[in-house]
Amino acid sequence: MTTDPGDLVLDITCGSGTSAYVSEQWGRRWITCDTSRVALALARTRLMAAKYPYYLLADSPEGIKKEAELTGKLPPPHKTGNDIRKGFVYKRVPHVTLKSIANNPDIHEGMTRQQIDAAIARHAETETLYDQPYEDKKTVRVSGPFTVESLSPHRVIPTADEDMDGNVTRQEAQREQDFAAMILDNLRKAGVQNTRKGERIKFDALDPYAGRWLHASGEYTDAEGKSKRVAVSIGPEQGTVGPQQVKEAAKEAVQGVGYDLLLVSGFAFDPHVAEEAKRYGKLMVLPTRMNPDLAMGDELLKKTGAGNLFMVFGEPDVEIRKQKDGAIIVEIKGVDVYDPTTGEIRSASTNDIACWFIDTDYNGESFFVRHAYFTGADEPYDKLKRALRAEIDEAAWSSLYSTTSRPFEKPATGKIAIKVINHYGDEVLKVFEI
Repeated sequence: MTTDPGDLVLDITCGSGTSAYVSEQWGRRWITCDTSRVALALARTRLMAAKYPYYLLADSPEGIKKEAELTGKLPPPHKTGNDIRKGFVYKRVPHVTLKSIANNPDIHEGMTRQQIDAAIARHAETETLYDQPYEDKKTVRVSGPFTVESLSPHRVIPTADEDMDGNVTRQEAQREQDFAAMILDNLRKAGVQNTRKGERIKFDALDPYAGRWLHASGEYTDAEGKSKRVAVSIGPEQGTVGPQQVKEAAKEAVQGVGYDLLLVSGFAFDPHVAEEAKRYGKLMVLPTRMNPDLAMGDELLKKTGAGNLFMVFGEPDVEIRKQKDGAIIVEIKGVDVYDPTTGEIRSASTNDIACWFIDTDYNGESFFVRHAYFTGADEPYDKLKRALRAEIDEAAWSSLYSTTSRPFEKPATGKIAIKVINHYGDEVLKVFEI
């Protein structure tokens, strides 16, 4: 309680989001951050599914009325603005001392017990209970608008000059962590998996490769027991994998002996990578998303483990329909999932999708969420839905928890973009021309 309503609270270790939750409850602004996507996903769901008591604002007509009831004094008329920085209307208790009773001018002989208590209460000082503001029982409050943002991953590398003598020796330089070597080391241990637990590529061998666009080559055994050759192209440490890298890596992979599978690993992918990956016939090009925890170095990975470090998340299976009045409707039917153990692509249901968004007028550069929908096997916001049943009708919730979008006009840019996020926090974006 060292802050006032409207103050900004910063929590640099989000965890389950308790600081943000309590700040939201007590009318404080907040910023919380974490290196783990799991922590941010938990905090986001907790905040979006929470409900809070609605406290009476001191700068509101209801708050002024309540304050007048407590003090017995009417403040001069003034315009209210519901400014939370002016605080809430708090409960208070009398602070009675022997000195205040002895100096009370209203107490005299012959008074009854009730009259004495009333006189003491009129002149007693009060203590404000800042942890007990008055609630408006008729109003239910939910979390205010907030955004979830990500920064380009940065890795903290210890200085190579271990003895701090001002010179970096050859031995010290060799011990310096190399990004590509670190990625390949974790790729050997973790393999590549999709959203299904048992479907994972486990490498029989994976060695560095001195190519221009290829960084490693190796072998793995598929579900039928056949040995397959695989090439790996690693994206930039700080940056996005674009279609140019996919194109050049695929051209290099088909030369010479050739490969059965090309893994293009990156922290983020350009939306046009998915289309580029389809152009190489028998060579299966697989964009593989690397967990941002990899950018934090080995110390963090020792604590988080090797699970879900390299994930394959397929393209959304989408149907776009045009109505008679020209409006457009988008229906998402699932996600095309690549099974790394068999090499087959199959369509999965919407149960693997946590939410999906539409930019109904995509400009080719920035994605703006204009439609947002939530799916999945279990309704993630059912608790909030039940709590607000009296305030939000069923039709409003059904429009949010849906695999079919609301109608929208034809985009002026001629393009729409659809972003799909699974329960692990992995996302894929696909652009459609209308």
